Amino acid sequence: GVDWETCMTMNDHWGYNSHDQHWKSNEDLIRKLIDIASKGGNFLLNVGPTAEGLIPEPSVERLKAIGKWMSVNGESIHGTTASPFKKLAWGRCTQKALPDGKTRLYLYVFDWPKDGQLAVPGLKNKVAQCYLLHDVHQTEMLFKSTAEGVALGLPTNAVDPIATVVVVDIEGKPEIRE
Repeated sequence: GVDWETCMTMNDHWGYNSHDQHWKSNEDLIRKLIDIASKGGNFLLNVGPTAEGLIPEPSVERLKAIGKWMSVNGESIHGTTASPFKKLAWGRCTQKALPDGKTRLYLYVFDWPKDGQLAVPGLKNKVAQCYLLHDVHQTEMLFKSTAEGVALGLPTNAVDPIATVVVVDIEGKPEIRE
């Protein structure tokens, strides 16, 4: 219920430093963005230009990678609120209220399940539909309620090695069994 943000650099300095080549990876920066959004925060990513006003090429490369990921997955970040789950072993979650009273959960899968079954622990709501966000056709994925929550049937391999986003539309507001 409180607005907050995390300020971060792409390397170890807030301003340009030609000797600082300790750059955070694209994966690290994208996963930090997801983690912060999943906790209801804003990510303020510092870019330190040179004395000539140029953005260093390693910064440009990272910003392009974030932009590429956001071009496919941006709706899972923009206009969302914090996760209803305290912790998910395989990744993170954001949510968005839909006009029809349903809630859309965006599940970010960092650790792809080897058995193709993604357990969403404690979710009590009825699932209306689920699909991979990158799938423009919104091909329905299999899902079933279990004693532990909901199990989603995923493809054999992750679509995105950094974070594949699974969309789960549920009836009403999330009800999570602790």
